[in-house]
Amino acid sequence: MAAPETPDWLIRLRLAVRFSDCDPLGHVNNATYSTYIEQARIELWRRQAGLELRNAAQRGGRREGFILARVEIDFRTQARDGDELEVRLALERFGRTSASYVYEIADVPTNRLVAAARTVQVWYDYEAERPIPLTDATKAVLSVPVTMTPPV
Repeated sequence: MAAPETPDWLIRLRLAVRFSDCDPLGHVNNATYSTYIEQARIELWRRQAGLELRNAAQRGGRREGFILARVEIDFRTQARDGDELEVRLALERFGRTSASYVYEIADVPTNRLVAAARTVQVWYDYEAERPIPLTDATKAVLSVPVTMTPPV
């Protein structure tokens, strides 16, 4: 999976690999990478639209928000306990009811690519239990880059 040649990163989130992120062989467990990209996506939405996980967006009496429809991860090299990683997220495209994002997870000191990923989220009406079209206003909000302060 290839990210755009020069992606416009919407967010760059730094995180430290925790001991609990690792498997018995001492490297980050494959399932943990899904959590890392989820952290970046949720932090992006918090900063773009004030998303609070306990409350779906209220619009016209409906509760709506994204549900994850697809995730792909290509593993490039190992990360280990104590490594500092940066998760980078870029908007790939909007569909009628969806948003696709691409990600890179890189080792901070070396900028070595650890993993590349892609997700598709579907805008969803929770009461009707069905996808609904993204509005132009929602697309505009979800296109705004955010600035993160690196952890100390």
